[in-house]
Amino acid sequence: MGAWILGTAGFVLYFFYDINSLKWQNKILSRFFWLGTACVLVSAVWAAAVFSDFSGRLLPEILLYGAAGVLFLVLLLYTLFFAIPFDETYVEENHSREACTEGVYALCRHPGVLWFAGLFLCLWGLTGEPAGGIYFLTMIFWNLLYVVFQDIWTFPRTFINYREYKRETPFILPGIKSIRACFFRGRKRKET
Repeated sequence: MGAWILGTAGFVLYFFYDINSLKWQNKILSRFFWLGTACVLVSAVWAAAVFSDFSGRLLPEILLYGAAGVLFLVLLLYTLFFAIPFDETYVEENHSREACTEGVYALCRHPGVLWFAGLFLCLWGLTGEPAGGIYFLTMIFWNLLYVVFQDIWTFPRTFINYREYKRETPFILPGIKSIRACFFRGRKRKET
């Protein structure tokens, strides 16, 4: 229960961070993104520790969930902190800038939610406890709710090209066109 409360508090802090960045611009509240991230991270480790039960589990199953979880974690970190300009996104109070529309952000408008869901599903699978599903699925739900809020309220007020980006790029689930844009944009086709 404690991990659930801490993770939920992390997402509440994310909502306040977004509102603050556009409305209040309070210096203390501008740290809520990092505090929220710490809450979600600590809650995930806490839940994984509480719900872990490896008795009767096969090593290949544990390794598969672990490897997939690491892959989703790397994709999440890349998407949130390396695929976009770090200072403009997380340090500077910068309005009227352009949204990143290339790379993983050509795949869908919120690729981080895919990697977050994959990571938390892998953590649930790794723990082997059905009871842990309440925590892991709730965190995925809060993340989905947060990106809906960002898509409707935060990002249209932050990025000058967000309406056009919404028209051209799927919300969460990639399509054939967005997969091509993500992986093949800027590459010339070989002439036959």
